[in-house]
Amino acid sequence: MIRKFICAASLYAFMAPTANAITVSVPEKSQPESITIAPNGDLILGSAGSSKIYRAKKGSEKAEVFIDVSADGAGTFLGVLADAPTGTLWACQIYTTPPGSPPRSALRGFDLKTGASKFRWELPGDKNLCNDFVVGPDKALYISDTFGAKIWRLKPGASVPEMFSDDRTLYGIDGITFIGDALYENNVIFNKLYRVPMDAGGNAGKPVDIWMDRPVKGPDGMRAANGKLFLAENGAGRIDMVTVSGDTAKITVLQEGLATPTAIEPAGDTLWYGERAGDRAHSMPLPK
Repeated sequence: MIRKFICAASLYAFMAPTANAITVSVPEKSQPESITIAPNGDLILGSAGSSKIYRAKKGSEKAEVFIDVSADGAGTFLGVLADAPTGTLWACQIYTTPPGSPPRSALRGFDLKTGASKFRWELPGDKNLCNDFVVGPDKALYISDTFGAKIWRLKPGASVPEMFSDDRTLYGIDGITFIGDALYENNVIFNKLYRVPMDAGGNAGKPVDIWMDRPVKGPDGMRAANGKLFLAENGAGRIDMVTVSGDTAKITVLQEGLATPTAIEPAGDTLWYGERAGDRAHSMPLPK
């Protein structure tokens, strides 16, 4: 598994534990890279350290194996995303390759209830890394390709994604999400945040660099809620709330001192975040 290597302006008041706060653990060295919430409230965790995807029932503090792809050539998982309208769990599967070989990956789709395989698309090119994704307001799935420097788009009903953007600034793209109709993506290598303009025909423009009021280190998982971005900084051990205004953004630290946080997921009035190096995920109240 390839590892990502590459304080906010103000520290948000540290959230006191509540009756609803939960810590969910996975087996040691599973490295939960990404998390998502199923429609029934179950927590689903990808594993950057194994060929498994884990699932914890709502309210449980222990995740169990939900999907295991070791029988078809192993590999590990980066992004996971529950797509309730289609009943699909999307996942980025990273293939095991010989030492010194470029990374290869596939977009996988599994039945959200049973875990049965239903979709596989191997990313093109000699070097690629399916990393994360988001379902847009057009119901299409937008997929970040870290080393292929692309955003792919799988339209509803399509069997193969199309290339949406291949701008050179996309080398290092990681987290991707929408605030309303605006698409945002971050860059884990160059520590950047961008907005990707889209015209009326759905065509991508050149990414716009968003100036952040303080540096971030290793921006990774990123999701949106209440008109704000929520960001995991894997290199700084922090999770942030990002308030975007035009081409600038204010960073507010929510938690710090974390063990390689790579995952974040707002769900209702709860914010989930994962510590990859700690083999666990936590919940906290979602800031307004």
